[in-house]
Amino acid sequence: MRRRHLLIATGIAAGAAGAPCVWAQKPFPNKAIRIVVPNAPGGAADITARAVGEHMARSLGQPVVIDNKPGAGGVVAGQSVASAPADGYTLLLISSGSAVSEALFKALPFNTQTAFTPVGVLATFDLVIVSAGNGRFQSLRDLIAYARQNPGKVNLGTPSLGTTQHLAAEWFKTAAQLDLQVVPFKSTPDVITGIRSGTLDAGLDILSPLLAQIQSKALRPLAVTGAKASRVLPDVPTAQSAGAPGLNASSWNGLAAPAKTPPDVIARLNKAVNAALADQGVRTRLENLNLDPHPGTPADAARLLSGDIHRWKQVIAKAGIARQ
Repeated sequence: MRRRHLLIATGIAAGAAGAPCVWAQKPFPNKAIRIVVPNAPGGAADITARAVGEHMARSLGQPVVIDNKPGAGGVVAGQSVASAPADGYTLLLISSGSAVSEALFKALPFNTQTAFTPVGVLATFDLVIVSAGNGRFQSLRDLIAYARQNPGKVNLGTPSLGTTQHLAAEWFKTAAQLDLQVVPFKSTPDVITGIRSGTLDAGLDILSPLLAQIQSKALRPLAVTGAKASRVLPDVPTAQSAGAPGLNASSWNGLAAPAKTPPDVIARLNKAVNAALADQGVRTRLENLNLDPHPGTPADAARLLSGDIHRWKQVIAKAGIARQ
């Protein structure tokens, strides 16, 4: 009898082991999702993540928590997500700055393209070249002409070494074939102060934090650096149409998960992202920051990241910038 019971028990165990364990896996998501933002609270990146995250929480039926981890040019945030379980519950806010870092820095503790799986792009935003509202330059062509007449004497400010803005300024310099000084400052307010005080001849930065100064005429927009005119400043020309042929630099942000996150989880997250970007309330919040919502597929985001890395490597090589 004991042997029979043992065989029955063994058979049940074997059958259970061989049967599909449908109750072991709960549908995704079944707990809170964390978005790690490599910036301090209150900036455009943080507000974007919160606006999209709030809508994602409603559509996914689970909380979406924003975890700000600024520092080391995004390395702190990137490491925390790269080492997280590949289950879709920890996401990273990536950006054009992620592509710049991959192109510029040799000693990153992770490879941006292999450590993460893109979920989708959230928004794109313009970069703009500005000068003092009461300064000598009325247009980008004026700036280019003056720089050619005064080689090495024009200073073009950007916030922080190794940012999208810094490399866009270097790209402008080579595209327009100018001998000018690109001067990275600590922050956008420092660039604004430098332009208004006359320390800088011009600056290149993201449009959003400069818009109030432009609207008050303290700063004059000379050109946007993307391929098309800005929705916010439709009368301002593109740099490539005003003397810097081929210049096409803009900024963006998106979401990514750790590499090897299951495709069905990525698809579910992407659907939630696109639903958020289609919501008029979310769109209004982003557009008020002069960001353009940019729904798409994970493949679209992967192509954008890969293309940016390739493009910035070319800019770095052509400008003769040493990789850090």
